[in-house]
Amino acid sequence: MERKTIPGAVTVEPTVLETIARLTTLGVPGVADIAERDVDRLLGVSGKSVAIQVREGRVFVDLHIIAGPDQSLLQLGRKVQYEVTRAVQQMIGMPVDAVDVHIEDVTYSQVDEWSTAESA
Repeated sequence: MERKTIPGAVTVEPTVLETIARLTTLGVPGVADIAERDVDRLLGVSGKSVAIQVREGRVFVDLHIIAGPDQSLLQLGRKVQYEVTRAVQQMIGMPVDAVDVHIEDVTYSQVDEWSTAESA
């Protein structure tokens, strides 16, 4: 079967890349949530918890997350980097140069907090 190239261009908006990065990150086991940026919220600015830059056809991702309990933060960060890179490359076909993961907090459920307080 012969493949023909059709002339033209395909443009992907950065918000599409942000959505891919956000949903992929939330799908990684151990990620509790995407972090809200407190400083930006206090200043009344909509903070970018998932920021995408495209320079010369290459993607740079900046993520701020909240980890779940009992996680190796190093392994979690590496897993998020791997999954986001894979998703962007697979869905969009653009090379990813960097995925910076900032772990802002670790969350615990109230049940865990109560059982720890009772045993103390």
